[in-house]
Amino acid sequence: MRIAIAGGTGFIGEPLAQRLAGDNDVAILTRNPSRVRAGRGIAWDPPEQDVWADVVAAADVVINLAGENIGQRWTKERKERMVSSRLDATSALVEAMKSAPPRRRTFISASAVGYYGSRGDETLDESSSQGDGFLADLVVKWEVAARQAESIARLVIIRFGVVLDPHGGALAKMLPPFRFGLGGPIGNGRQWMSWIVRDDVLRMIEWAISHEDVRGIYNATAPEPVRNRDFTRALGHALHRPAIIPVPRFGLKLIFGEMAEGTVLPSQRATPARALSENFTFEHPRLDEALSRIL
Repeated sequence: MRIAIAGGTGFIGEPLAQRLAGDNDVAILTRNPSRVRAGRGIAWDPPEQDVWADVVAAADVVINLAGENIGQRWTKERKERMVSSRLDATSALVEAMKSAPPRRRTFISASAVGYYGSRGDETLDESSSQGDGFLADLVVKWEVAARQAESIARLVIIRFGVVLDPHGGALAKMLPPFRFGLGGPIGNGRQWMSWIVRDDVLRMIEWAISHEDVRGIYNATAPEPVRNRDFTRALGHALHRPAIIPVPRFGLKLIFGEMAEGTVLPSQRATPARALSENFTFEHPRLDEALSRIL
């Protein structure tokens, strides 16, 4: 199978490429092909069309994980890059697929539970409405760009929650203070967190590739979201450290500005209703077990 991965050197893309490269021809679209460890590196610079476009046009599966990191303070310039990097990459991939004769192909495009905004205690599934805020608006534009492929590919849009792995992402940033016993809940800790272990994310993408009936939008979140205070308690327990020092909301806002409001402070109780109804099995459905395993 010929697979093209945009963003294949990132936190999710690199281990995904390693899993897929054994039995498939995997092309990694990247601005720095020398960083590619699994598969073959192909230089790309969307929206410009080049050799990479021919690779995408010939692929059986195209996976879109490209986009500017959202985990830093949101300046005006960074917000513009967050939008343009996602829309330019997605639109360029769609145009490359459209340039080829019609054929069976799959397009898997990343998204985020930021789509739902901050919703308190409301349980959210894939049919829930769009929320408010910059991140929700960005995700809507991102998904609209991906939907342009619906006429030429089996489209799967995966809305990622907080992806947990000690070697990157949010958990890697949390570990140092927690290991020194300085971790604790954010504010009152009542906000919901929709989390998922990275290995289950990779398995869900593989499941989407191999099951022809999988199409549309899926939440990539564990079946049991938790409140922030319960997350910090479980993380402290897994590290055998206390986790009782609260992080004041105003402090996060002062340091991170709008980024804190968009990514750290919202309450999102998202559930993977569609994946569960279509018999996807999570290897790490419970937070305490998941943290013990990955740490």
